Amino acid sequence: MEYIPRVLLNEIIEYIDRREIIAIKGPRQSGKTTLLKMLKDFLINKKNIDEDHIIYITFEDNEILYKFSENPKDFIRKYITDNKRYYFLIDEAQYCKDLGKKLKLIYDLFENIKIIITGSSSLELKNETAKYLVGRLLEFELYPINFYEFLLYKDQKIAKIYREWNEKILNLLINNSDFEIKKDVDIYINDLLKYLNEYIKFGGYPAIVKAKSEKEKIFLLKNLINTYLDRDIVSFLNIRDIIKFRRLITALSSLNGSLINITQLANEVNSYFKEIIDLLDILEQTYIIRRIRPFHKNLVTELKKENKIYFVDTGLRNYLINNFNDIEIRNDSGTLIENFILNELYQYGKINFWRTKNKAEVDFIFEGKEIIPIEVKFSTIKKNILTKSLYSFIKNYNSKFSIIVTKNYWGERIINGNKIKYIPLVYF
Repeated sequence: MEYIPRVLLNEIIEYIDRREIIAIKGPRQSGKTTLLKMLKDFLINKKNIDEDHIIYITFEDNEILYKFSENPKDFIRKYITDNKRYYFLIDEAQYCKDLGKKLKLIYDLFENIKIIITGSSSLELKNETAKYLVGRLLEFELYPINFYEFLLYKDQKIAKIYREWNEKILNLLINNSDFEIKKDVDIYINDLLKYLNEYIKFGGYPAIVKAKSEKEKIFLLKNLINTYLDRDIVSFLNIRDIIKFRRLITALSSLNGSLINITQLANEVNSYFKEIIDLLDILEQTYIIRRIRPFHKNLVTELKKENKIYFVDTGLRNYLINNFNDIEIRNDSGTLIENFILNELYQYGKINFWRTKNKAEVDFIFEGKEIIPIEVKFSTIKKNILTKSLYSFIKNYNSKFSIIVTKNYWGERIINGNKIKYIPLVYF
């Protein structure tokens, strides 16, 4: 089987010899089952584990789910024939009632097993399961493939060039480690923009990345949203008003990157304030949207309540608004690029946006070792421009670095001791 490389695999491998249960959470169809198969291959080929000591089960199989649920002790004992270590790879674990309680029981009884579980919704794994497994659980999140993984699958040479600059940008954001910007002609920009266009249009769900035609990609996106509604929303979360729920998702897709007014949203989808709050929580916990909150230190002049909504996967969002045009010719290209930048940086630090009551606004405030404002520009620029909003933030917060994300321009300038980096979006 041809696997799309996943960065998370190596992160999990670092903890494979520890005793704690590993939980891999993430959206439906983000590749969790495949990741378990990749882990199985690693255990067999790299750690020389006997295949009969690696047990893969899925709780989508009702018979297996029933047997485990009724008597988890005997279920596990059936597979153990010696004192060597056993690896239990449990897929779709959220379908098991009282999962945390049962996992704690077998964790405490069987010292020679390693349990790795996956779940499509973080609601069950976070709330019910985690309280029983304090000190016994290590959690990881597997999102749709990121741009680096996409490039590794499409073109490894280009991926290597991307990674060289991407690591420098991340090191700047996380550790405030400066680097010298590219000063010669960037001959790879157009190649990377071509790949980025495809990635943003159709998103990073593995099956969709592998699909050969646009027609097939769109069909799979349709199937993905329908499966999400049928399984996670109706069956698992027991929400019956699917029309209202779908109306809400569609409304949010049109508001991507905008400030969200809950009262207006409730009126638009024929709901009420508290229900919208609850449904937004569900959409966030089931990996459809991301909410980012306003950055505020000045309690008088800055906004403190309004959130912005972005989508975990831009392809899914594009399906909901039925727009798969190239980003160059779209009215919403700016917010799509913002969405891309947010998704790429989300796992590395806290991200907010900044907006004052006078409507000065900076797209993102990244909080790593220090605060770094990030402005996103998709229009073509040829010099070191600076907006009044970014200048205002620099003046008020004395940040050491700022970043302006550009379409294809490298540059650098210093204002009030703040070093502003102009970096092409394709390296994020």
